[in-house]
Amino acid sequence: MPRPRQALLTRQRIVDTAAELIDAEGLEAVSTRRLAAQLGVRGPSLYNHFPNKDAILDAVADAITADVDIGCFATHEWPEALLIWGRSYRAALAAHPHIVPYLARGPGRRPRALAMADAVYGGLVRAGWPPARATHIGALMRYLVAGSALGSFARGFASDPAIYVSSDYPHLGQAHRLAAHQREVDEGAFELGLEAVITGLQITYEEVVGDTRHRFHGTARSAPTGR
Repeated sequence: MPRPRQALLTRQRIVDTAAELIDAEGLEAVSTRRLAAQLGVRGPSLYNHFPNKDAILDAVADAITADVDIGCFATHEWPEALLIWGRSYRAALAAHPHIVPYLARGPGRRPRALAMADAVYGGLVRAGWPPARATHIGALMRYLVAGSALGSFARGFASDPAIYVSSDYPHLGQAHRLAAHQREVDEGAFELGLEAVITGLQITYEEVVGDTRHRFHGTARSAPTGR
């Protein structure tokens, strides 16, 4: 019987299948046994491509990081670069919320994650930020993006208006409507936070570096309503 022209199992197939499983059922659903079953192979076959489960998760995480725009730090002033990067970073994570806790641990040894950290840090230092401040900004942005992508503020409120009738919640009369406008609320909150962070950083920049050339002019877009 002739051999198949293409290998039955590749690194990319493993990564794609693991990503689909994580998106559908969460990180806890991933095991080498489960992946092998999904791929229609024996478990030990996976070890020809990855040494363990964590290596597979690293590959999935790095594939998601590859979708983030980091080229902006070479083509834009630092405030606009942070804006572009922050939006792109959140979009990549929000498309795969179940893996955000894994990504939030940091870059570890993942090449694309380290390349992103290098681009952000390098872009900020080139703009005149002291190294320690550049590190703080990178951490701050990760907290903002990961927190925003991890869960939904709007979906945390039940859609039953009867819950909010009590006099104990006099200001929550419209809270039952939040879930129906989840994207508008959550993306609007992220945009507000992103703009506030960048505006605040510009004030700090002028105090620390003493250069007012990098003035952010509020190029933020309106958040999509999702309707």
